[in-house]
Amino acid sequence: MRQLVRTAPAALPAVLRAPLAMSAALATAVLVALGILHFRDSGLTGIDAALLPSIDGVQPPWRYLALIIDFGGEPVGSVILLALLAGVCFLARRVRTAVLTVLGVVVTVAVTTVLKPLVGRTIHGEFLSYPSGHTALATALALIIALLLTDRLGLGRAVAVALTLGLALVAGVAMGWAEVALGAHYPTDAAGGFCAALAAVPGTARVLDRVADRL
Repeated sequence: MRQLVRTAPAALPAVLRAPLAMSAALATAVLVALGILHFRDSGLTGIDAALLPSIDGVQPPWRYLALIIDFGGEPVGSVILLALLAGVCFLARRVRTAVLTVLGVVVTVAVTTVLKPLVGRTIHGEFLSYPSGHTALATALALIIALLLTDRLGLGRAVAVALTLGLALVAGVAMGWAEVALGAHYPTDAAGGFCAALAAVPGTARVLDRVADRL
């Protein structure tokens, strides 16, 4: 296994290293800024007050769609998605990307788990909400899929960046919408979750590559 990891293609393709490093830095700044803005907050302000009333409490059939999307962030659903993606990576002989599938999600979820009590933002009176772990997980998986596709297809920088950020945005918006629609999060919680993944996954991939190269 060690030899496979050492000789496998990089988890973070070279064409994406600089662009994702910059986007990770920006995402980290936004993540921290939103955390400070909503520190110990429990009410609707700004963009949340404008967006939440039109999204929260959706009715069928949209509620059913929200529940299906939300399942992907629940323990059972997330394990299924992780296993499927890791399996695809192994079949594609991208061992580092398979390892990143697990490590990247673990680090991303750890970031959101640590930040929740630190920020202390609540929804419905008692539930910690910032940042959204579901949104972070969905975004992390989309980023990893994009890294795999970039490597397998040999994409150039412009296309690779567009694909990576595009997939991440679609996944983040979809899960974020579901969480807000089900009353589990504020819109800015979802934005924070998106930023958490955008900050955590590239950094984890870079560290993984460096460690594997030195084995």
